Amino acid sequence: MKKFYIVFAVLAIAALALSACGSAPAPEAPAEEAPMAADSDDNCADEAVLCVGLVTDVGEIDDKSFNQSAWEGVQLAVAEFGAFTKYVETKDAKDYASNIGLFADKSYDVIVTVGFAMGDATIAAAGEYPEIDFVGVDQGQWGGEIANVAGLIFPEDNAGFLAGALAAQISETGTIAAVLGTDLVPPVVAFKEGYEAGALYINPDINLISTYHPGGMDVAFVDPEWGATTAKQALDQGADVVFGAGGKTGNGALIEVASNEGAFCIGVDSDQWETVPEAHPCLITSAMKLITPGVFNLITASTAGEFPAGNYFGTTGLASFHDFDADVPQEVKDKLAEIDAGLIDGSISTGYGE
Repeated sequence: MKKFYIVFAVLAIAALALSACGSAPAPEAPAEEAPMAADSDDNCADEAVLCVGLVTDVGEIDDKSFNQSAWEGVQLAVAEFGAFTKYVETKDAKDYASNIGLFADKSYDVIVTVGFAMGDATIAAAGEYPEIDFVGVDQGQWGGEIANVAGLIFPEDNAGFLAGALAAQISETGTIAAVLGTDLVPPVVAFKEGYEAGALYINPDINLISTYHPGGMDVAFVDPEWGATTAKQALDQGADVVFGAGGKTGNGALIEVASNEGAFCIGVDSDQWETVPEAHPCLITSAMKLITPGVFNLITASTAGEFPAGNYFGTTGLASFHDFDADVPQEVKDKLAEIDAGLIDGSISTGYGE
């Protein structure tokens, strides 16, 4: 693996305008001994060039949450190391291996694969290309460590628990909802189970409406119309807080709630205040998994020759309340801080996986 001297800096993470398949121009390298910038991936085999590729699962890069957060982590390697970066959006699950191969055959240094369902294809590619480091987002490495594979995983149930605890405290109707991607993806299930457990922790009598998308992996995260319709159904049943957790499907739910005065919504994965401005009228916070720094940290470790095999645990938490900060009572904020501390030290359990 290529090794470079690293200069650490404080980096601003900005939302990026992306298209169906794209690459980012590499700025001038910030450090004297940083890798040389490249205009194309034809030079990726050069020891002086750092190339990072990203492959999405069946989903779109500009989902304004999960995939976009991973891509922004890759883009930080452009700013810090002058890396050449490119992404490919997978349209069909049968293309996982070939899409990874687009980067592997060009001798990319790091390949980021995004999504639980890509786990097997990532491991297979890692065996075929042992000189490349693979970052598998949401891909737990429970079958034993592979030297060139790091699974970036998160305690989504903790973030969901905090979101549910908030929802139960701000709900006036005693009914809250969750509009979710498929239950075929464990992190989505973890968000849902945590959300419900957190709400029940606050109010054992809370009424919960949780709905998974009924379709398969190919549609569950790219169906904002279903998300909007499902959110409206929950609102019609008395819900006044809706958690949208499912890529563009969840975004559809957030935007629908925003058109209903007095209702709150909660985003997922990233701080969606920054990515879904249409949801500002209702978006009180987001249940975050800090994918962007997690991806960047693993790329940084790879460039330093210190790539960690096995599972790499990222962090979770609630985003800022932004314009709703004054509307959240101090006792609610204090309760959330107490719960967060309990989740961290283990004195509070979400119950997920037990």
